[in-house]
Amino acid sequence: MDKMPITQIGFDKLEAELKHLKSVERPAIIEAIATAREHGDLSENAEYHSAREKQSFIEGRIAQLESNKALAEIINPANFTGDMVKFGAVVKVVDEDTEEEITYQIVGEYEADIDEGLLSLGAPLSRALIGKSTGDSVEVNTPKGSKGYEILSVSYK
Repeated sequence: MDKMPITQIGFDKLEAELKHLKSVERPAIIEAIATAREHGDLSENAEYHSAREKQSFIEGRIAQLESNKALAEIINPANFTGDMVKFGAVVKVVDEDTEEEITYQIVGEYEADIDEGLLSLGAPLSRALIGKSTGDSVEVNTPKGSKGYEILSVSYK
């Protein structure tokens, strides 16, 4: 499989979630299942079925995070310079229709959070920006139609 680019901050969050699931959530759900078993007939025990469902979710999430961790390739954007957009770039763009200025950092898929300005490397806007430089314009196809953006600045932190 291909490596998954991620920043150190994103990798640290991944590890913290994995540690929390293994050391807090997993033991708590095991205890909840044991308590529910003590209540007798498991076929009609809603607490037991609910706990088993939650256990399944937790184990699935742990497996997903461990897979992401194994594929992770930590990239330090501070090692990059210049005004060409690459992974980790903090890009300030202006919507050419509304003149609204927006700043995004291009990050790995795991750590993307649009509300925090963290744009996934696989997002249409990211794909349009990669390889472009300050002053370039890009067109992005969105569900609402084509949108144009101009790159105002590119920095790395």
